[in-house]
Amino acid sequence: MLIIGDNRIPGKAQTALNKTGLFIPFLTQNITYPAIAGHPDIFFLKIDKTLIVAPNTPRVYKQRLKEAGVSIIEGKSPVSKKYPATARYNAVSTPNLLIHNLKITDPVVLQLSKGKKHIHVNQGYTRCNLLPLPDESFITSDEGIYRILKTSGFDVLYVHPQGILLPGFDNGFIGGCAGVFDNMIYFTGSLKYFPEGDIIKVFLKEKNLQIIELYDGPLFDGGSLLFI
Repeated sequence: MLIIGDNRIPGKAQTALNKTGLFIPFLTQNITYPAIAGHPDIFFLKIDKTLIVAPNTPRVYKQRLKEAGVSIIEGKSPVSKKYPATARYNAVSTPNLLIHNLKITDPVVLQLSKGKKHIHVNQGYTRCNLLPLPDESFITSDEGIYRILKTSGFDVLYVHPQGILLPGFDNGFIGGCAGVFDNMIYFTGSLKYFPEGDIIKVFLKEKNLQIIELYDGPLFDGGSLLFI
């Protein structure tokens, strides 16, 4: 199994991930602004078994994925320094849903998601702010996303993002500090340092999901963890 994550997430978290699979530390230069330059959810989106990759993702990463046998398709929209070009791939894809600001979604993402229900939200950085769980319930740090999903009948928990680290910003976001593989929810940090950590623990344990905390420290927004 491959795991892609920002190469700036704490070293102890990277070590823990390498015990789970092969961790690929990700970082780009001079493509987008520094805070998100290593965030997988800015450059990649996994739709079912296919990985969509921004066309200007550094060649070394695309080559490594191909050599590992990963099925990749390049999107149409390059990532750049300004929104919305920073968020074309920052959608949430589940077996039945595509959730994003559909006004900015890359056309390849839309094409590969034709068979899914599309839910429009105003937040372009959807994946940063939304953690999709295996049963198509959600945890979000965006109130607008929360209202839309709740109104649509989904089981969704809202938590305030204060306390999540994202260097260069006051705080990060809940989607960016976590990843999902099978019934395991991986956090880059410990929920005991997060003000609403106990609420998250209860929400996940009620769903029989396993919580894996990758290091003993505050939650760190590294642009989510991508499990392939």
